[in-house]
Amino acid sequence: MYVGRASKTTFIKRDAATAPSIGDRVPYVIIKAAKGAKAYEKSEDPIYVLENNIPIDPQYYLENQISKPLLRIFEPILKNASKELLHGDHTRSIAVPTPSNSGIMRFAKKQLTCIGCKTPLSGSDRTICKHCKGREAELYCRSVANVAELENLFGKLWTQCQECQGSLHQDVLCTSRDCPIFYRRKKAQKDMAEAKTQLDRWNF
Repeated sequence: MYVGRASKTTFIKRDAATAPSIGDRVPYVIIKAAKGAKAYEKSEDPIYVLENNIPIDPQYYLENQISKPLLRIFEPILKNASKELLHGDHTRSIAVPTPSNSGIMRFAKKQLTCIGCKTPLSGSDRTICKHCKGREAELYCRSVANVAELENLFGKLWTQCQECQGSLHQDVLCTSRDCPIFYRRKKAQKDMAEAKTQLDRWNF
């Protein structure tokens, strides 16, 4: 995407120091927006989307990025490739994150939920509800394993970036928005921080 006047205004409002100039090429993703919204209104910075849990538009990517390559591969094999691959029950379950800084969520009050069943907690409970008390060991081990798995993933991506920049003894300075590893590393870092926050809720 190339930056226009409307896009530049948005970037300046967020951070004038790093805002691109008009005509600069910048990475973007297509997010969910009101019906009939223009392309530039649905285009958003990938890092901003990741940090603020903004839902992308799965239908756009299914129709414009995924369907054609899949159909080229499977049409010679499957009788009704389009129907079997792009329609049906397996396409109805879509994970949609809740935006953290837009709409009604600006006024929402966060409440802790049970790590086991996600029931809102009340009173002095900060980890699990009374119905999940018997699963403490299982849920704690699951939280520890989740943190360990994400730390391992982030460590591998971090090392890969260090090897790319030519030094295993320095912090990663790369901010290349054209590299898929950059976004995977950012996502792993965010997921790891959230998992550690959940683990810290266990107060023995």
